[in-house]
Amino acid sequence: MHSNRYTFIYAAVISVITAVLLAFASEGLRPAQEANVALDKKTSILRSVRITAVDRKTIEQTYAERVKELVVNSKGEELADISTDGVKVKDEIAKPLEQRRLPLYVYTDEHNKKNYIIPMQGVGLWGPIWGYISIAEDFNTVYGAFFDHKSETPGLGAEIAEKPFQEQFQGKKIMGENNNFVSVRVVKKTTKIDAGPEHRVDAISGGTITSTGTDKMLRVCMEPYLGYFEKVKAASGVN
Repeated sequence: MHSNRYTFIYAAVISVITAVLLAFASEGLRPAQEANVALDKKTSILRSVRITAVDRKTIEQTYAERVKELVVNSKGEELADISTDGVKVKDEIAKPLEQRRLPLYVYTDEHNKKNYIIPMQGVGLWGPIWGYISIAEDFNTVYGAFFDHKSETPGLGAEIAEKPFQEQFQGKKIMGENNNFVSVRVVKKTTKIDAGPEHRVDAISGGTITSTGTDKMLRVCMEPYLGYFEKVKAASGVN
């Protein structure tokens, strides 16, 4: 019968070998994991401009040919030599407005029309929610939207990731008659707010907290880009 010392040494050696193998496996898989994360991000961005391709080649090619990545600030200035990959939306939201770095994705279609895609991050009932919303060249009309979540309740808050909810945003307006920022409000039909139907989408039935979180996310994440939009409008002569 083996002694306790032998058993202890044997267990320790096996543990070390297992740990080393797992570390090598983790490092070996890291490039593939990072590539999948990048692909998921590109897929989400393209979905906000109503492109629903699922194969990797089409997504990568479309993104490379059609999407330009920028980082701007709340004054409307482009920040040179800063990659969108190095900017985490969640961290930037926590900063004072004047210190935020704002990732922006500009999609140009085959007719040379542009859509300006804003990334966003918020909080639902059970965890993070996030998404992208695309704004047309008039810097007022929503072209499309894509949202996702980590752990919202299926059939309730998780509905933010479904097409019926997301398609409501198409054609909505973010600016008011006096060129004031209104956003797109996520509210129940019976809720009275100072915003017309062009600024409203229906909240998720039974998903009040997730809907409220989405409503706040839209307002908090879109408004800092108005400075950049105003500069582009002035330069291009858009009224």
